[in-house]
Amino acid sequence: MNQKDLAEDYINNAKIRLKTAENVIEESFYAFCFRLCQEATELSLKAALRLVGIDFPKWHDIGALLKKEKNKFPENFQDKIPKLAVISENLTELRELAMYGDEKKSKPASSLFNEKKSKDAIKDAKYCIEQVENLFDLLVKENKDEEFSKNSENVSRK
Repeated sequence: MNQKDLAEDYINNAKIRLKTAENVIEESFYAFCFRLCQEATELSLKAALRLVGIDFPKWHDIGALLKKEKNKFPENFQDKIPKLAVISENLTELRELAMYGDEKKSKPASSLFNEKKSKDAIKDAKYCIEQVENLFDLLVKENKDEEFSKNSENVSRK
């Protein structure tokens, strides 16, 4: 399996999580919706890193790494990185609350998230996925697959 295959799988998994988030918001499962959006964002941004041959650390917020490695991306994607990094940071910051709630205050996750927060998270996750799909199209579909494979086989380890 090469970087293109991994990136494509991450994007597909991100889209499934986003679709599920859009479904559960209809049932007022706002914390779960938020959590799915965070996961969709994380997977899509990690796909972007894979596309340019960067193996990412195994933590959830990779916004700082995107900014650090900005020059490895095409210019049109570089322009999106500040917003992508903020989205990653914001969603990751609330990730644990969306899963476990606030245990110190004895507040369940369901009491901490509302429809507006969830709709904003869906909008942000959609933006990330769309940008990474555009990057995928630019780097993979518009280039020869074998050329891409040669350039992405050697993954730089972080």
